[in-house]
Amino acid sequence: MFSRSFLTKNFFSQPLAGVVVFLVALPLSLGIALTSGAPLISGLLGGMVGGLVVGLLSGSQVSVSGPSAALAAIVAQQIGGLRSFEAFLLALFFAGLIQVVLGCCRGGFIAEFFPSSVIKGLLAATGILIALKQIPHLLGYDPVVFGDSSFWEWDGNNTFSAIRCAVTHLQWGALLVGVTSLLFLVLSNRLKCLKSLPIPAPLFVVIMSVIANGMLGHIGSSWDINATHLVKIPDIPTPAAFLTTLRFPDWQQWLQPGIYAAAIFIAISASLETLLNLEATDRIDPEQHVSPPNRELIAHGIGNMILGLIGGIPVTSAIVRSTANITAGGRTRWSTVTHGLFLLASILFLSRWINQIPLATLAAILVVVGMKLAQPQLFVKLWREGSNQFVPFCATILAIIFTNLLFGILIGLGVGLLFLLHNNLYRPIHQVLERHAAGDVLRLELANQVSFLNRPSLMKALDAVPVKSHLFIDARATDYIDPDIISLIHDFIQSKAKVRNITVSLLGFQEKYQRMKDVIRFVDYSTQELQSKLLPEEVMAIMREGNERFWQGRPLQRDLRRQVRETSEAQYPMGVVLSCIDSRAPVEMVFDAGLGDFFSIRMAGQVANERELASMEYSCVVAGAKLIIVLGHTSCGAVGAALEFYQKKTTAQQAAGCEHLDLLLKEIQQSIDPSTPATFSSAEEKKKWTNELARRHVSATIIFIRKESPSLRRLEEEGTIAIVGAFYDLATGKVEFL
Repeated sequence: MFSRSFLTKNFFSQPLAGVVVFLVALPLSLGIALTSGAPLISGLLGGMVGGLVVGLLSGSQVSVSGPSAALAAIVAQQIGGLRSFEAFLLALFFAGLIQVVLGCCRGGFIAEFFPSSVIKGLLAATGILIALKQIPHLLGYDPVVFGDSSFWEWDGNNTFSAIRCAVTHLQWGALLVGVTSLLFLVLSNRLKCLKSLPIPAPLFVVIMSVIANGMLGHIGSSWDINATHLVKIPDIPTPAAFLTTLRFPDWQQWLQPGIYAAAIFIAISASLETLLNLEATDRIDPEQHVSPPNRELIAHGIGNMILGLIGGIPVTSAIVRSTANITAGGRTRWSTVTHGLFLLASILFLSRWINQIPLATLAAILVVVGMKLAQPQLFVKLWREGSNQFVPFCATILAIIFTNLLFGILIGLGVGLLFLLHNNLYRPIHQVLERHAAGDVLRLELANQVSFLNRPSLMKALDAVPVKSHLFIDARATDYIDPDIISLIHDFIQSKAKVRNITVSLLGFQEKYQRMKDVIRFVDYSTQELQSKLLPEEVMAIMREGNERFWQGRPLQRDLRRQVRETSEAQYPMGVVLSCIDSRAPVEMVFDAGLGDFFSIRMAGQVANERELASMEYSCVVAGAKLIIVLGHTSCGAVGAALEFYQKKTTAQQAAGCEHLDLLLKEIQQSIDPSTPATFSSAEEKKKWTNELARRHVSATIIFIRKESPSLRRLEEEGTIAIVGAFYDLATGKVEFL
């Protein structure tokens, strides 16, 4: 009924991963409950509901939910402010309800606005704190026993204090078990023989540590791991007694305003942490699933409502548990559910066995988890990406370590915002100096979204516009412009532009912003006045510049619809181009020309006869064009065919069945060099001779035009027009004027 791969993925590997997550979640749940000032059982209830309820409702495959260390201080503050744990439970119930509403209203989008540097900082800081907080347990130091009850708070000072104290309170048995477990876990990721273990390495070290603890008890009291260094969960003698441990909300407090203020604060804090941890978990998910954030909010909202009803503390998506889940091989939500079942079982049945596990072993597991989150390669990568990524990343890490997770995220966001403001202040607006035939135009191209953050850079760009110049503000690609930006442009046009004699053209404003009317005050096509003033050399320079823009990939941004309207009544092209019909050599694109700039005559192999001469004579004598260009190109098919048929002494009709093609090929064949080899030794040699023939044919065509058209020859002699040749390289896009 089920395939072997399905059974392996879901029923064999996932429960084992769930066991590992359970072993990680167990001490965390107890410690967070202790720090929060809540009953210890509330932490286990949070982990249980996070696995069984949230795990089933969540859309994430690998995210594991549980009590949040980042919220511990907030929970303690709210319990103290509301003066009873039962009143806090009522606030937690309403906080869950708010989360459900947020999810139904699709409020999960807020996570998309957090920069990746802050999320990576969250991961790294969490990893560093995880590792730091486990060092005392690796050394056999229990902060609670020695009076440091605040150890589990996300406060760097308490953590470092606990590490200092641990050095002077070594417990040799715990140290031996912890360090050995840590070495084994590190080596299990590097040695092939350890990777092939039938059970996950974390579970293996837990089993071995329990055995080692029993053996150390026979060595002597100095090596015996006493109860203070072992896991300790509440003892519930029977399942029925479990119900007596539950706490319920105080519904009589529902009219107290503080309840709802606390509910809003808890809901916002828990939702923010859930969304950020969910995105961070998706980043390290080996299968790169994309979890639905709105569904996650709803799932956690329902979970927190239940916890408010039975006496738990709030849960969020937990990066520590999620990372442990992924590291242990968790790939589906069944590992999450399994971890919840084990937490429930630990409450009901397994307290005696679980209480034999050394905390040092669990600490070793968490150190490895932390090391994976804060790898040195991550710091190197962010450093190479630049200060705008590295500084917010480091600021987030330091702030989380020395304050708490939520403040750390806010500080990281603040630093990132400062970089954003700095970049917007000094990053120039995209400016292009366009050289049109009628004169230069400075085009300011606005971005897709122009907010008040862009005001400094836009103001700087406007102030730098030269006196007596033409400014073109292009908003065609813009979807939104802030009213402040509209006011800035309007004030510039009405005041500074007039004083400095700057002509301003606008495009892209009219349909969306009634205050700004589209108006183009420059000419970007050939007019009668422009045509009459141009000399042949100037037209050639215009074509050179146009080709340079083309092959460099920076063509002029033309409003072709306007050019259609403006040129619909008359045309005054600057020149005429005789080119090949080759589809890869479009004349208007090659010279970055607009509508009405050039006459275009296209003939295979740019062959000229009486009909082409008639078109040229009309263009120059009647229409006033100033330049004739005969444009050949590399790898010309017509030239290649003419050369091939010449060598084989055959015709196009005989070879290809084309009755009229020989009329063209014979014209090209007249330019063949008599020294051309009868055969070519290679494709490169054939290409070389073909391109050489194409060049010779361009020169021969120019001679033909001058010889057969007295009117064009006369205009050239008078200097009214020029007749030149050019050669286009299909590979580079460059035109060489011959």
